[in-house]
Amino acid sequence: MLLEADASQLVLVDYQIQLMPAMLDAQAVLANAVCLARLAQAMQVPVFVTEQSPSKLGATVHDLSAVLNKMPFQQLAKMQFSAVEEGLGDMLRPPPKPVQGNARSLPKHLQKSSSDAEHRSTILLAGCEAHVCLLQTALDLLEDEFEVWVVTDACSSRTERNRDAAFDRLAGAGVELVTTEMVAFEWLRSAEHPAFREVQALIK
Repeated sequence: MLLEADASQLVLVDYQIQLMPAMLDAQAVLANAVCLARLAQAMQVPVFVTEQSPSKLGATVHDLSAVLNKMPFQQLAKMQFSAVEEGLGDMLRPPPKPVQGNARSLPKHLQKSSSDAEHRSTILLAGCEAHVCLLQTALDLLEDEFEVWVVTDACSSRTERNRDAAFDRLAGAGVELVTTEMVAFEWLRSAEHPAFREVQALIK
């Protein structure tokens, strides 16, 4: 099973000013998060950003927010560790549209919502801390019947043991573990894709 750009949404979890300095390999992790945001922009993939208790942990770090502010994205401030508990799942689903025309006369179980074709059920997650907010969000999204993929090289915790324990648990729960480059080339699929040169430049 490969990633499909037109079925994907990207969720960037808690890359915040007061949190990132404590993260393992913070500079490389943040660079990959920035790359993911740019990839999503190039491939027209919707982007969502969460901030845990922003009054205490601060806003999203400048390197990432500078990129995000040049593109459409939705932001969610939260107190719960799982962003799903704060409404992320609803944000990721398009609102149902009214059934048009004569279809209204059909029984409800035969009516097909026009939002079905627009629903992007593949959620790519990256962020901090891997064993807390990212893990809980991922597991809740699985329960909500999303397909969840975690971009491992854009995730971190304060310790390697916590980060790796999160990846082990996520894999055991059925989450797909990928890297930033895997995302890029699966979204592209071909060197003939119109965005290939732009994406290639981001990876290099």
